[in-house]
Amino acid sequence: MQRVIFMGTPDFAVPSLQKLIDNGYDIPLVVSQPDKPRGRSKQLVMPEVKALAVENGIEVFQPVSLKNDEASAYIASFEPDFLVVAAYGKILPKAVLDIPKKACINVHGSLLPKYRGAAPIQWSVLNGDKTTGVTTMLMGEGLDTGDMLLKKEVAIGENETAAALFDRLAVVGADLLMQTLEDFDHITPEPQEEAAATYAPMISRDLCPIDWNEPAATIHNKVRGLAEWPVAVTTLGGKNLKIHAGRVAGFTDKAPGTVIENRKKIVVACGNNTSYEIVSLQLEGKKRMQSDAFLLGHKIEIGERIG
Repeated sequence: MQRVIFMGTPDFAVPSLQKLIDNGYDIPLVVSQPDKPRGRSKQLVMPEVKALAVENGIEVFQPVSLKNDEASAYIASFEPDFLVVAAYGKILPKAVLDIPKKACINVHGSLLPKYRGAAPIQWSVLNGDKTTGVTTMLMGEGLDTGDMLLKKEVAIGENETAAALFDRLAVVGADLLMQTLEDFDHITPEPQEEAAATYAPMISRDLCPIDWNEPAATIHNKVRGLAEWPVAVTTLGGKNLKIHAGRVAGFTDKAPGTVIENRKKIVVACGNNTSYEIVSLQLEGKKRMQSDAFLLGHKIEIGERIG
């Protein structure tokens, strides 16, 4: 059986590591990002990939940097056939890329060359794409620029959030990884078309504010794409109002940002004579609630402006 060193950090990478374990691959080492403080207590929490490795008795290596001879030499000492990378979180230096006997393979959450970079899944939702997928690729020194091995296309649901899509693509990626490793010697790598390349930069809170002048479909994509974190936001009565979920509603001739319905549901006018129903929301300092429950304790007038 092939010897594989796995490199990954968040939950997206967990199904790929689990598949390797379940299929009996020799995994002498898992490389993951260092533990990070989380929550108000700032207590150190291990990455999801590390937790799975520890659970299965696999040694874990968490270097702060891979750009030193000691780190690359330690990884090389295990003499792997493959390095498998899934959402590790850092670009690998050439010294690490050159370690495996056969190849360094990456599991990437898009149909390359579209959405190279850190946040391909969120951007596919933010941009309102109907389809996305997973690509396995040979890793090079650039950012997701290596030759492609296999692809699997996936449809994006009309109301699917980036978080839900993450979970689905993680499973698709794990299956595609298995197929890639099993058929590796018979796969002809395909160079990426540089002219078709697009980038998916890291998600930041700067993306959160909702502009009600935009069409409802665009706002819906923002809410879905930023669900879980960092969450789309508007204002109500001078306080921040997070929008966790919603859906496109019907035609309206009211000004964008105007509340046009307030009985058991909140509907807001948007640009291009469209409207958006807020389904789940969280007022600053309060808990997340469904809109019907929110309206029982918070009065919102027809014609009131949001944002």
